[in-house]
Amino acid sequence: MQFRDRYHAGDVLGELLSTELDAVQDGIVLGLPRGGVPVAARVAARLGLPLDVYIARKLGVPGHPELAMGAIAADGVIILNDDIIRQFGIDAETISTAVEHERTELERRERVYRDRRPPLELAERDLILVDDGVATGASLRAAIGAARASGPRSVTVAVPVAPRSANWELAPLVDRFFVVSTPDPFKAVGWFYRDFTQTSDDEVRQLLSA
Repeated sequence: MQFRDRYHAGDVLGELLSTELDAVQDGIVLGLPRGGVPVAARVAARLGLPLDVYIARKLGVPGHPELAMGAIAADGVIILNDDIIRQFGIDAETISTAVEHERTELERRERVYRDRRPPLELAERDLILVDDGVATGASLRAAIGAARASGPRSVTVAVPVAPRSANWELAPLVDRFFVVSTPDPFKAVGWFYRDFTQTSDDEVRQLLSA
């Protein structure tokens, strides 16, 4: 399946969740920026739930920025991909530098996106983490770990597209895992969107303020 854009993907995902997701108690939809926020906005509207942003940053391999050696998320949670780190011979200093760099960007995005609004309380709530797709899953794993630490009632992950491997790599980490399409072969998330234009900071801020 190919989506027109992220909003269309959100409509399709929201419809799936409205029919398949069990009743939620005091739920909240959390979009992973940037691209996950337009998807999450449509999901939140379809389910009648509040929307917030949940920031996780991928730790890119030096010289291969699209390849994740791990990720960092809210509350300082860090997830590392040991296989990638061993394969590329990445040392501790390189990892530490990447973490500090991405932590700075994470904090910047928190300031820009929230515009002085405090984050919504996550404890004892049904959380629905939404992204525009899964590639390595590093950012989502970091977000899941950080979200779990906040003491929610449940954690659900919902994405429009993911490789089949996500079903056994990510699903065991959450209470519920929903994906619209698991194509094989899986090339890249953007391959399954006709319009995969990068989401801007302004677009994220406007969606959250609305």
